[in-house]
Order: sequence, then structure tokens, then C-alpha cells
Amino acid sequence: MLGDLCERYRRNLFESVIPFWERYSLDAEFGGQLTCLTREGRVYDSRKYVWMQGRAVWMFSRLYNEVEPREEWLEAARGILGFLLRHGMDAEGRFYFSLARDGSPVFFQRKPYAAFFAVLALAEFSKTGADPGRAIGLYRRVRDWIRDGSLLGRPVLSGRKPVRQLADVMVMASMATELMTVDPGGQYANVLRRCLREAREHWLPEKRTLLENFPLDGSCYRDSPDTRLLCPGSALEVAWFLWHAMEALGQEDPAYCRFLLDVIEGTLEYAWDSEFGGLPYFIDAAGLPPLQLEAEMKLWWPHTEAIYALVLAYEKTREGKWLDWLRRVDDYAFRTFVDWEFGEWFGYCDRQGRPANRMKGGPYKGFFHVPRCLLFSLQRLKRCGIA
Repeated sequence: MLGDLCERYRRNLFESVIPFWERYSLDAEFGGQLTCLTREGRVYDSRKYVWMQGRAVWMFSRLYNEVEPREEWLEAARGILGFLLRHGMDAEGRFYFSLARDGSPVFFQRKPYAAFFAVLALAEFSKTGADPGRAIGLYRRVRDWIRDGSLLGRPVLSGRKPVRQLADVMVMASMATELMTVDPGGQYANVLRRCLREAREHWLPEKRTLLENFPLDGSCYRDSPDTRLLCPGSALEVAWFLWHAMEALGQEDPAYCRFLLDVIEGTLEYAWDSEFGGLPYFIDAAGLPPLQLEAEMKLWWPHTEAIYALVLAYEKTREGKWLDWLRRVDDYAFRTFVDWEFGEWFGYCDRQGRPANRMKGGPYKGFFHVPRCLLFSLQRLKRCGIA
């Protein structure tokens, strides 16, 4: 089975996914990357989404650094990064959410996530010979923006319930893990240890998964739809991020490993759609109607997170139950999302698994989740002596 999966992942990554984005997304006239692409690769929105630029730089740089030093990958990373640094920030160094094709600012979201992906981009690109100093400096700003949203112009209002977002735990763990490889003298170990502690507080034992928003005021999670929110893809992504964090620390604590395995297994068992297959986007932990109208939809990225989390779980344990789950998730993902005719993956399907639209990229889908999953899975399977 694993040999067949390796061949499928290798072919999908190098013969379908990477060529699609190389062929259609790179803007030779203005620089940067166009992510709003139809099924066939035509541009349907010429705006450039800043966090997608950072993601693409990271992905092309990682391919160059860890697969093969192909000049076209380095040039793609360099070109997109140059566009990002020229146009992505305002005068105060805060990152826009979207730009016009020529780089003119369009929208400012007042969230730190575009800057977070710029940190990852700068850190990975620095491994090609660039200076990591800009990544380190920007990391400190993102850290401060996560602590205090008012620094981005987002006021803290009196009626808002204080919560810690699981996404912010992941962001901090991801930045610290990446920066440890280019700034070994930095104080990132304590950040990772704090993230490992904080993630435990999001654990919901009766569902065996992680709350998306942990109430910081001591209230019951059932009191608000925000704190009842479950996002299976996010829980699975956080699980493997935290395992990477333990590896970076050189301390794979057995008890914490069991916790992460519980998150992976529990999330899949609780969230998997027994009627139609696949993972829903959102679930209300109390069984009440989620506020998100797209909650029952099946999106591409939770399934990529599940595939890699399961490959990682198998690498760590060699237990057959992870292969059983991997076979189920892989079969669903490749049957539902992969476009065998034009390449790449569809992103958005209804609960039954039918494409809700046939675009290949947009403001939230680009050259990131799919290739990262395929590359990471191949690398881990190689450690198992498979790839």
C-alpha cells in the first residue's frame, strides 16, 4: 500500500500540482503570483492576496532547498518575495490582505496572518543564501500583534468574550520551529514549550479533539458558539505542527505523543462523515447549528492535513490502524478533489463531495496545502524506508 501511495503522491506533486502553478500563476509582467485561477488555469481575479504570496515563496523555497536546487524554483521564490516586500506593507510595516495586480493596496484586514506567512517565506528563502535578519525582526512584530490586536488597529471591545485562538498557538509554534533552523541562538525553545502547554488547554475530552477558541475567562465552552466551534482540519494541522515542535526541541515526550495521537484519532472518529465520507469544515461541539453556513462543506485542506498527520502517526508508531485511516482519507481525497484532466485539486465540495465550484485557486487556496502535504508525506515515508 505505502509504495503505491508514494508513487501516487510523487506523480501528483511533480507531474500535476507543481506544473499547474508554474504554468499559470506566475506574473511575468508585474511580479508576484496570481492565485485566482479557473479549472483550466485562466485568471478570473487579478488581485493578489498577500498571505498567498508568502505561502508560495515558502513552498518554492522548500522545494529548492530540500528536493532539488532547480533554478526555476529559486527564481519563482525570488520573484514573488520581491513583489511581496515591495508592495505588501503599509508605511508602518503592517501587511495588507490584498493588492491590485500592479501592487497597489486594495484591502487591509487587521490580522497578523499575512505577516506570519511572510516570516515563513523569509526564513525558508534565507536558506538559499539570504540574510535571515528580516524574518527574525518580523517574527517579533507578529508575536506582538498576536498579543495585542489593537496594534493592527483592531480594538478590544468590552462585550467580546476573551478567547485564545488555536490558530495563534499554531502560528507561534510554526514560526519558532522554522526560525530555530536559521537562528539557532534565538530564544525559541521557550515559545515552543508554551505552545505545547497551551494546546493542551484546548483539549475537549468528551469529543477527543481541540476547541478552536479556548475561553480565557473560565466560562464553560458551551456558553458561546465561538467557543463551541470545532474545525477538524485545524485540530489535525495543529497536531502535526506540535509534533514538529517536539522534534525541534529534541524532546519527544511519550505522554505528549500519546496526547497528539489522541487528537488525530479522536478528531477523525468524531468528525468523519459516516454517510458521505470526508471531513466537514466546522462542527458545533454541542450539536447546535454552527454559525458558518459552509460548515457541512468538504474542503481540500482538512484532508491534506489528515493525510500528513496519519503518515506522521504511522512513522512514529508503525501501528496498522493509522494505515487503515490513511487508506480511507487518501481514497476520499483523491476521488473527490483531484482533477485528473487539468491538474491540481478542486477546493470546495458540498457535503456529498460534489464540487461546489471548479476553481483551482482563490484568496484562500493556492500553492501551499496540497504540495506541502505531498512533499511532507513523501519525506516521512522515505524515513520509513518506503519512498
